[in-house]
Amino acid sequence: MWGAGVEGRANLRKLHELGVDAAVVDRSSYTLDDDTQVLAVDSEAGRAALYDADVVVKSPGISRYDDVVRHLEQRGVEVAGGIGLWLAEAPRDRIVCITGTKGKSTTTSIAGSLIRGLGHRCFVGGNLGAPPWDPEANTEVDYWVIEVSSYQATDVRIGPRVVAVTSLSQDHLSWHGNSVHNYYRDKLSLCTAPGVERVVANGEDVLLRAHSALLGPSVEWVAEMPGNWAAELQLLGEHNLRNAAVARRALVALGVAGAADDRAVADAAVDYEPLPSRLTMVGSIGGVDFVDDSLSTNVLPTLAAVDAFPNRRVALLVGGFERGIDYEPLADGLVPRADDVLVLAMPDNGPRIAAALRSVAGTPPVVECEDIAVATTRGYEWAQPAGVVLLSPAAPSFGRYLDYRARAAAFEEAMRGITSA
Repeated sequence: MWGAGVEGRANLRKLHELGVDAAVVDRSSYTLDDDTQVLAVDSEAGRAALYDADVVVKSPGISRYDDVVRHLEQRGVEVAGGIGLWLAEAPRDRIVCITGTKGKSTTTSIAGSLIRGLGHRCFVGGNLGAPPWDPEANTEVDYWVIEVSSYQATDVRIGPRVVAVTSLSQDHLSWHGNSVHNYYRDKLSLCTAPGVERVVANGEDVLLRAHSALLGPSVEWVAEMPGNWAAELQLLGEHNLRNAAVARRALVALGVAGAADDRAVADAAVDYEPLPSRLTMVGSIGGVDFVDDSLSTNVLPTLAAVDAFPNRRVALLVGGFERGIDYEPLADGLVPRADDVLVLAMPDNGPRIAAALRSVAGTPPVVECEDIAVATTRGYEWAQPAGVVLLSPAAPSFGRYLDYRARAAAFEEAMRGITSA
């Protein structure tokens, strides 16, 4: 077993349940809570464990393009992943897998909530929540809604009955061999896995349409906005409403009883609780709203977040971990909002984002800020009297923050600092 994070430990519990005594390899050597000794991958013992194995079950964070993975496969070692192993034996006619560059977590949570609201038992997990193959997970359910990342998609050899795709844009290029083509192909590989009968895709996504050949032969495009039932979800932004439409159509394709009934779905939507850090209102000061969209780590969701507030002044906080994505589309997308948006660029890649915006004529003004506290205060001053301070960074959180939650907490703390000043 290679990797001992959340999914790796779930893999280990499953292997133990199956009576498999697996060697465990990770980045460094340490001891797990159950006294299992973890070997460092760069050690002689760690490499020996990998190369002497018949099967290596790897964690998703380990790239399929990693040199060691390639060498293992060349030597005939089967390199598998937990989600692929689970799908091989799961009741695939009652599973929908949801993927996409952005919007997949929201779509997954909506689909799961609707299934439960319609009176069925549902497991929601995968990239969002618990791994469904974990023996500790409660899988005595009627349906499974599984979020699948591009990392996990490459581990799937047999697919579910229904796959839903929310969006497509550049992301995680370093994992995918620093190739946009590889990323698109890997991300959408789930759609053409054996066993997939229907792909439900966001018909308003231009890149998805352009790469329709990667979606397989049975695609149902969702181009219309959802009906009045979606108002019960209390979502901000047109893109989130489209996510809701994709979620519902996926449930209809799966054959979930009640999913085709508008009234039943409206009743089911009432209990939906939006996920944190996805266009989440966290406070208001003197008519200025503070919105946490810390999980927007790419250009596409950040532009969608800005569009969620038409006809309002938006102080947009961007910047985070540098991973080499192209920010010219962000600049182009913000040109129509040049008069009512102020961009506040934060470390670490804030200067590069600022440079990209300044290189395009007609973009909003940009102010480079030393940290999130300064950016939040500057944004509040500019957004008065009735604007929005929007944390939608178009970059990951790690580097300066442990994760998106820590970045969101820093944003909220900065907001509270304004009230106490």
